[in-house]
Amino acid sequence: EEYKVQLRALLRASAFGDVEIMVPLVTCIDEIRKVKDLVEECKAELDARGVKYNPNIKVGTMVETPAAAQIADILAAECDFFSIGTNDLIGYTMCADRGQDKVAYLYNPYQPAVLRSLQRIIGEANKAGIMVGMCGEAAADPLFIPVLIGFGLDEFSVSAPSILKARRIISQWTKAEADALIEKIMQFKTDTEVKAALEAAAK
Repeated sequence: EEYKVQLRALLRASAFGDVEIMVPLVTCIDEIRKVKDLVEECKAELDARGVKYNPNIKVGTMVETPAAAQIADILAAECDFFSIGTNDLIGYTMCADRGQDKVAYLYNPYQPAVLRSLQRIIGEANKAGIMVGMCGEAAADPLFIPVLIGFGLDEFSVSAPSILKARRIISQWTKAEADALIEKIMQFKTDTEVKAALEAAAK
């Protein structure tokens, strides 16, 4: 019931603006299905009370666990959108806390394991025809932006100070150029090689 309180609040807010429901820390399809069922229950309750809401409100997943990445195709079939939480995804994938000096070297988006995970998540969203965005530091990383273009990311969520720089970098790359870069870096086996190639390709 506590969760439904939050869902009802989001539904009521959707009558006044562009509101979407994003489910965090998803690890299996049952979690998404349960939320969608609860949303329908809340809609029925609001209908009974004559409360307005957006009946077409979107329900999506914050993809931030390795489990969600592995079943991205299954999730994409039942979600309206994906938002990739790269900070947590990197940490969980690499079993590394960026605040711990001894393993901080593992915490970066250039790791092949992270690259493969992102490519899979974005690719499955593209196949399903749903929007896929990204939040987190990687979305504003000047070296990493062309990688995300190549993977097919639809939306970059960055902090206000990073908007102009990110926009400039995005405008400098064609999809064909980004695709060629992806073909090259996905063959590398270490993050050092990947980062060096991205630095060499930077515009």
